[in-house]
This record gives sequence, structure tokens and C-alpha cells, in this order.
Amino acid sequence: MDMRRTPLLLSLNGGYVDTVGFLSLHGLFTTHVTGNFVTFGASLAHGTSGAVAKLLALPVFCGVVVLTQLLGGLLQKRSLPAFRILLCSKAALLIIAAALAIHFGPFADGDAWQAVMTGMVLVGAMAMQNATHRLYLASAPPTTVMTMTTTQIMLDVASLIQHVPADARREAIARIRRMVPSVGAFAFGCLAAAGLYIGVGMWAFVLPPLLAIVPVWVKAQ
Repeated sequence: MDMRRTPLLLSLNGGYVDTVGFLSLHGLFTTHVTGNFVTFGASLAHGTSGAVAKLLALPVFCGVVVLTQLLGGLLQKRSLPAFRILLCSKAALLIIAAALAIHFGPFADGDAWQAVMTGMVLVGAMAMQNATHRLYLASAPPTTVMTMTTTQIMLDVASLIQHVPADARREAIARIRRMVPSVGAFAFGCLAAAGLYIGVGMWAFVLPPLLAIVPVWVKAQ
């Protein structure tokens, strides 16, 4: 697959997984994990379930990022296709999460071990996507958290409104053209997840592993 399209597919999956996880796991952010600080506080204040998973999300995320870096380095030393193997590993985690969600869900209690385990597997998958992106697609826009990307787009729009030098104008236009599709793919993933979750419930978890394996499968052809 064209490496320019791979980040778009990752962004689509990032938005999808974050939304379907939030809807089914009592407000757990599986992609934007720092957002769980807010929802953890809300769980405590309102006495709702899901606080355990929200508390565990960040350390699990950090641990998987470290492991991904170590695994990627080991694979490269052995001249193995690290990028492809890491994408396959992420897909495997998403398959496990889908199996857990479909078998145990819907989750009436966000603090039940089944819900916590499903959430942490999803967090691990998205941590691996984040780390893999930073390691092998660093020049591409982020594929999971769109806040900084949206900020940069708005800054570039402001630059275009002003009288900036021609070189700066061209750079701003190039960044906008590169970043807007990523935000659009992420947003579409969020909408798709919401629609499918409403329509098919826990079976909505089937799509993320399929999306995750597409760039690996196409590249192998």
C-alpha cells in the first residue's frame, strides 16, 4: 500500500477504536488515554463504573510503547520487517479485543474484569499504533490524537490570511493538504463506529482488526 495512504487508514482506525471503546466501556478512551484523567475524575464524582480501567489505561499504554520500541529494535537488528510485524501484532491485539467484547459484552459494569481486560487490550493495540507511527511514519501527521494537528491547521490558516512570505505560504498550504485528510479520516472513523455500534452492538469490534491488516496484506501482494 502507498505509504501516504497507510497513515490515513491508521487515523480511520484510531477514531473508530476510540469511539467504540468509549461507547461500550463506560467512557474509556482507548486512544486518547490522557483524556481518561478527566473521565476518571468524573467517575469518582458521579459514582459511575469504569474508574479502574481509566486508572490503568496510562500505565498500560506507556508499558506497551516501551515494549514496541524494544521489539522494533530487536526485529531491525535481525533484518526482519519490523514495521509489518508490528502492524500484525497490533491487528492480533484488536482480534483479541473483538473476541472479548463479543463474548463478554455488552458490559453492564465497567469495573468487571471482563470489561477491564477488553479495555486494556484495546489500549495496548492503540499504544502499539502510536509507537509504530512515531518510529516508522514520523513525518506523517498523528493518527490517534487530533488536537495538535487541528491546532497546526488553524495556525496555517491564520498564516494564509496574513501577508506572509511566499515560501512560508507554500509550506502552510502543503501542511494543510497533508493534515486535513488525517483529521477527516479520524472523524469518519468516529462516525462509523457510532453508527455501527448503534446498529450491531458489540459486533462493531469486528471492523478494527480488518482495517489493521489491510496495509500489511496489500504490501505483501
